Amino acid sequence: MNYKEILEKYNQTHLLAYIEKANDVQRKKLINQIENIDFEQLNRLYQKSKNAEPISSSKIEHLHYVDESKLNIREMAELASVGEEVMKKGEYAVVTMAGGQGTRLGHAGPKGTFLLNLPEPLKPKYLFEIICDNLKEINKEHQTPINWYIMTSTENNQPTIDFFEKHNYFDYPKDHVKFFIQGNLPLLSEEGKLLVDQNYEIKFAADGNGSIYKAMLRDGILEDMKSKGIKWIFIGSVDNALINMTDRKLLGLTITENNQIGSKSVGKSNPHEPVGVFCKRDGKPGVIEYSEISKEMAESTDENGELLFGESNIMAHLYSIEALEKLSQIELPYHSAHKKANYMKENGEMFVATEPNAYKYEAFIFDGFGFFDNMSVLRVKREENFAPIKNKEGNDSPETAIKLYTHYHLGK
Repeated sequence: MNYKEILEKYNQTHLLAYIEKANDVQRKKLINQIENIDFEQLNRLYQKSKNAEPISSSKIEHLHYVDESKLNIREMAELASVGEEVMKKGEYAVVTMAGGQGTRLGHAGPKGTFLLNLPEPLKPKYLFEIICDNLKEINKEHQTPINWYIMTSTENNQPTIDFFEKHNYFDYPKDHVKFFIQGNLPLLSEEGKLLVDQNYEIKFAADGNGSIYKAMLRDGILEDMKSKGIKWIFIGSVDNALINMTDRKLLGLTITENNQIGSKSVGKSNPHEPVGVFCKRDGKPGVIEYSEISKEMAESTDENGELLFGESNIMAHLYSIEALEKLSQIELPYHSAHKKANYMKENGEMFVATEPNAYKYEAFIFDGFGFFDNMSVLRVKREENFAPIKNKEGNDSPETAIKLYTHYHLGK
């Protein structure tokens, strides 16, 4: 079908007005976008966003975890030893999810380029630099540097690469750093129509961290890992100033429990803390959002008084290479989010949204957990592992992250 037939079939003929007004270059690009969109998928996603089904709490169960603070010295040493052996052999790699912009922080640029103004005797550090320092510490102990893969977005890929070049990769071996780009999906209006920006291009948005699995396959990252003999991969987010990408105990626990995936958690600060928590959904491991469980479930405890759903997801995940290969072949479910989206109207005027007016579709990385029978979860200390930077001020802000980082490194 040509683009006119496609637009007619999928009720998107409003785009013809933009095609008529666009110049030759713009017209060619817009038509190319139309011809490469999976409209069947978009239709399914739109219908799902209009008919969301609530989760049945009866399908949600507690997921076993190991509390690091309750391990004795011998147990911790044994787990660390198992993980250390993998790292020594050069069979371990890390992936940083860094597709986001620093808009909410008032920062113009990729979030990983945000500068955390740490106090003396520390020095200010970029978020990417903090992760790099963590990796360089481990590299000192081994002859082979850890391979570092960084997932960017279409929007921030080149600025991220330019940033690393400008800072000489923070003295990290450049040949051990690779960038790849997460996927995109079009935004849809509340009526299911594609939106167009001021450049006569269809508006796309990153399709969530769950697209990482297919992106790693598409951009040759999995093949690169296999060629280097990598067997275990840690995936974490860029906006945690205390993230430990090289936790030997998590690696040792996952291997010892004979699982293909693992994750770190922190205990909820209170039963109603607004965080996603680990659970079993229909007998399979997963993460459930705080908005999806009842008050009774949130407050339920075991015989020791511990919350049954108290393990917070801090985006610190571990996978075997086989697990990532498996997930790269699977279509994860997409979740819709009601967002504000500016767009160009058919008459050429810009519409500036003041309230949510469009649907964005995202796959979540933790939805991949449900394709395995079990997973390892290691509960770690919040104050040593989790200093998120999500907001400009208040909770989970640079101010709170600086306090946590400073206390961890200086003890004050």
